[in-house]
Amino acid sequence: MDTTTARKLFATLKKYEFVGISGYIQPQFQWIQTKGAKNFNGGDFQPNASNRFMLRRGRIRFDYARYFENNMPKLYFIFQFDGTERGIFIRDFWGRIYENKFKSFYLTTGMFARPFGFELGYGSPDRESPERGRMSQILMKVERDFGFMGSYEPRAKTNFLKYIKFDLAVFNGQGVNAVADFDNHKDVVSRLSVKHFNLAPKLIVSGSVSGFVGGMEQFTNKIYRMNESTRQFLVDSSASNVGRIAPRNYYGADIQIRIPNRVGETEFRAEYIRGTQTALQGTTETPAVIPMENGKLAPLYIRHFDGAYFYYLQHLGSRKHQLILKYDWYDPNKKVKGTQIGQGFSAADVRFNTFGFGYLTYIYDNVRLMLWYEMPQNEQTALTDYTKDLKDNNFTCRVQYRF
Repeated sequence: MDTTTARKLFATLKKYEFVGISGYIQPQFQWIQTKGAKNFNGGDFQPNASNRFMLRRGRIRFDYARYFENNMPKLYFIFQFDGTERGIFIRDFWGRIYENKFKSFYLTTGMFARPFGFELGYGSPDRESPERGRMSQILMKVERDFGFMGSYEPRAKTNFLKYIKFDLAVFNGQGVNAVADFDNHKDVVSRLSVKHFNLAPKLIVSGSVSGFVGGMEQFTNKIYRMNESTRQFLVDSSASNVGRIAPRNYYGADIQIRIPNRVGETEFRAEYIRGTQTALQGTTETPAVIPMENGKLAPLYIRHFDGAYFYYLQHLGSRKHQLILKYDWYDPNKKVKGTQIGQGFSAADVRFNTFGFGYLTYIYDNVRLMLWYEMPQNEQTALTDYTKDLKDNNFTCRVQYRF
C-alpha cells in the first residue's frame, strides 16, 4: 500500500478500536402440561398449543469506551437490541461518565436495569435457569427503566473500600414497556453491595441490601386495601384520594456463597424481598399506562407481598457440566391465605411456590445447552380455577449461541 492509503487505514482502525460488538441468540423448544396454560418461562401458551419452538432472545450489543492517560475509564456507553419473532425492541441505551480524581464515582443516564437485588442485574446469557423468578417478572417487568444513577465503587486496588459498591438511582417508575411517563412521581432505588471477597481460603462471599421507594399517582378515587379483621378488600372512595401517591415500596437482601474446588465450584444463592405493591384487581404487575376498564379509570388495589428464591449450583466433574436446583415463592397478598381467597379476590392474590431443576453443558466455548424442568404449585383457594393445583409443569430445551 502507498503511504496515503496506509495512513487512512490506520486512522480508521484508530477510530473504531474503542468499539466492542457482542451478542447471543436463544432458540428453544418448550412443552407444558395443559394447552393454553399460563407460563413464566417465555410467556403464556396459545389456547390450542402445549408445545412450541420459539426464539426467546436475540441480542446484539454495541459497547464504546474511552480512557484517561492513566488507563482509568473516562466514559462508557451501550446500545443493546433484542430481536425475536415478536419484533425488535431496545433493551439498553445508556451512557456512563467516570470521575478520575478520587477514582470512585460515576454517573449513569439513560435506559438501564434498576439496581435492586441480585437477580434483576444478572444477565440472561449467564443465568443458569431460563428466566428470572415469577416475583421479579411481575414487579419489575423487563427489569429496566428510564432515569439516572450515581454510583460509588472504588477502582484503586489500594482502597480499603474496594469491595463496597453503592448505587442510588431515580427512575420514571413504569419501566420500558411504558409509552411515556404518565405522572410526576419518580421511583428511588438503591443498593449497597459487598463484592466477592475471600471469607476463608475456599469460601467466596458476596451480597447486598436493596431499597425501592416509589409509587404511582391515583387518578381514581377508588382505592382498595385489605381489612385486617374481615380479611377482605375494603374500598376507600374519598374524593381526596385523587392525586395522592399509591405506594410501591420494596425491601430486599441477597447473598451468594461460592466454594471453589479442583473441578469447578459449588454455589448457594438466596434472595428475599417484601413490601407493598399497587396494581389492579386482576394483576399485581406494575401498570405501564394509566389503568382503564371499559373506558373508565380502574380502581387500584394495594397489597402487602413477599417472596424469595434459593439456588444450588454444582459443577459435575468439570466447568463444562453443571447441575442446578432452584426453589422460589411469590405471595402477592400476605393478608389472606388458602380458602379465604374467594369472592372479591382474583388469581392475583394466589401464592405460587415453584421448584425447578436443570442441567447445563457447554458444547463449545460459545455454545451452551440447557435442559430445564419446572413445577409451579399454587395454593388451593375458593376461586373457581384455583381449588386445586394447576397442571402447568413445563420443560425447556434451549441452545444459546454467544459471541
